[in-house]
Formats: sequence, C-alpha cells, structure tokens
Amino acid sequence: MSGEAQVLIASARAWLEELSEEGVEQLEIPTLTPLPPAVTTPATDAATALVVEAQAEVNSTTPAPESSIQATMPLHDAPWGDTPSLEAVREGLGECTRCRLSEGRNKIVFGDGNPEADLMFVGEGPGADEDRKGLPFVGRAGQLLTDMIEKGLEIPRSSVYICNIVKCRPPKNRTPLADEVSTCRPFLEGQIAAVRPRVIVALGKPAASLLLGRDVPITRVRGQWQEFQGIPLMPTLHPAFILRQYTDENRRNVWQDLKAALARSREP
Repeated sequence: MSGEAQVLIASARAWLEELSEEGVEQLEIPTLTPLPPAVTTPATDAATALVVEAQAEVNSTTPAPESSIQATMPLHDAPWGDTPSLEAVREGLGECTRCRLSEGRNKIVFGDGNPEADLMFVGEGPGADEDRKGLPFVGRAGQLLTDMIEKGLEIPRSSVYICNIVKCRPPKNRTPLADEVSTCRPFLEGQIAAVRPRVIVALGKPAASLLLGRDVPITRVRGQWQEFQGIPLMPTLHPAFILRQYTDENRRNVWQDLKAALARSREP
C-alpha cells in the first residue's frame, strides 16, 4: 500500500474516532461521483472503501456530523441595539421563516427562565418535545438537565436562563447546518445581551463551537474556562450525550463543570 493511501486511512480512522468520542453514532454517507477509470488507483479505492465501511458501522439518529457547524460566521448588526430586552429580541424574531428549519417546525422555541439570570445555558436545538411545547429542554435530555440544576446545584430551574443556538427543530433531530446556525445567531447573541449572564454554560459541541468561534472537540475542552465577548464560558457535555454515554466519569465531569460554573457566577 502506498504512503498516500496510508495517510488517507489514518486520517479517516482519526476522524471517525473523534466523532465516536463526541457521541455521533451514525453518519449520512454522501453519494460519491465515481472517478473516471483512467484516474482511479488501487490506493484511492482502498481509502474510499475503508471510509465507507467504517461509516456503515456507526449507528445513531444523528445523520450529520457535528462539525457541520462552522466556526467562521459573520457578525450581524442587530436592530435592537446593544442593550436589548428579551421581549425586543423575541419581537425581532417574529414568526421566523428565514431558513429551511421553519418549514417543518410546530413551534418556535425561543428560551425559558430568569431574564436576569447569572447563569445561562446554551444548547444545540429543539427536539420533538420542545417543538410541541415551545420550551427548551423539556424532553429526556431536558429532564436530566433540570435534575442537574435542581437536584445537583440545588437551585430552581427558573433561576437560570436556557436557550439553543437554533430556535426551530432540525428534521429528525439532526445537527443544525452552518447556514441555519448563522441565520439564528443574531437572536442568540440578542438573548445573551439581554440576559447579561455572569457565566454561560455551553452544552455540547455545536454550542461551544459557535460561541468560541472555532470547531472544538467537546470532550477535550470541557471543564476548561473559555470566554464569549468578555463573559466566562464553561463548555461541557450535552445532556443527550450523557444519556447515550451514561458513565460515572461523564456524570462526574459534568457535575464538576456545573459546580464550577455556579461558583463563578456567585463570585463578588
């Protein structure tokens, strides 16, 4: 096997291992346009076959890798100014039809909680339960997050503010695409500006990648203090990831992250 093919195979394996680490269990295999016979080589055939075979072994409900969230997104001039209210941001959102996600939604899921919260949680996007009720984090993952807040941190869920990077449910709960996230970004930034939290907790890779402005492997950056526009930011695992990978280590790690976030939000 040629050196080029070995590099391709090693790269494919590393990529798939990272996706597995992030909790992605199924990928949508794209339709590949075959190369003309004249330029097809055994080395490229072997590398392509390995990737396709490895992708076929992964099994989940997430058809697109989380890395479809791009870190480089344009900033927007918001119509509500630098010090908006949540009401102004919600009014600006309206009955949004700015991207394709509006086509399949039942309800817009804007946000929930204390409009003056010291601690703000930002997740990925609404699921089926959230889409029906119009509230973030009310399904299985939401119940786990509520337990973390109320039983773990011993504070009411109503004392924090919770929202997502996109406000409409992606089809089949897939990861939001880059243009969908970019379209919704002004409203997330408006929510952050309105609440003015002392600490933000980014739940999962898409939220952390967007807020940090770069693609991040959440299992490597979780628990490490970051910053969003001057606000301390704690990346941690998404509750849905914990449900899929329900281990003592994952639960302990998130518990430590949330305790650190709460403590910092209470600093003088």
